[in-house]
Amino acid sequence: MLNLTGKNALVTGIANNRSIAWGIAQQLHSCGANLGITYLPDDRGKMEKKVAELVEPLSPSLFLPCNVENDEQIQSTFNTIAEKWGKLDILIHCLAFANKEDLTGNFSQTSRPGFNKALEVSTYSLIQLAGAAKPLMKEGGSIVTLTYLGGVKVIPNYNVMGIAKAGLEMSVRYLASELGPENIRVNAISAGPIRTLASSAVGGILDMIHHVEQVAPLRRTVTQLEVGNAAAFFCSDLASGITGQVLYVDAGYEIMGM
Repeated sequence: MLNLTGKNALVTGIANNRSIAWGIAQQLHSCGANLGITYLPDDRGKMEKKVAELVEPLSPSLFLPCNVENDEQIQSTFNTIAEKWGKLDILIHCLAFANKEDLTGNFSQTSRPGFNKALEVSTYSLIQLAGAAKPLMKEGGSIVTLTYLGGVKVIPNYNVMGIAKAGLEMSVRYLASELGPENIRVNAISAGPIRTLASSAVGGILDMIHHVEQVAPLRRTVTQLEVGNAAAFFCSDLASGITGQVLYVDAGYEIMGM
């Protein structure tokens, strides 16, 4: 069992019990980490209530609204961490969004607003959150984000999100270079297709999952908890020499040609 006792971990991107972020939060908790959870606020408070009920068994010591398109909310989140915790050891970035119409059809018809929104939420948010986390990672730390094969190869119905993931993976490398002297490691996990709220916007997601089950060396796809295991490893001292990397947790699908 990995030991993350005494580590403060901020987990972003939990929407429901199918979220990969939920699998990661569970594994970090089981390893002893002290959790802070952020949620995407809405006018009716539905997301706050849903996420609060879901994460209650994990006893998070912080539960905060954080819309990464809102600079004030980001600053408030990290101000609260500084006040309540004093330090941050782990940042989990599980944030991505694109308008559904920008995921289908001809890529050349991607709208300017759609492109900008996808890149802001899915790519720039990692840069911004890492910058805010840096001064709080006084004893070093680990930042982990989620990517997908569509960032390096063409995937049907992925379009602008592929560009966002490509930018995300390159951001991991630049952040790893910048933050390395502070003993802060930055890595990404490229998970196989999992049926989540976010992936439901990708046309043919069930066909993609079935294809992986037929072709991947393990003849199956992966679970949220398996991705959580990889994230817990990245956040532990066992991965102390690893930074700037993309780890494929996809039942081996990425290695296959035909």
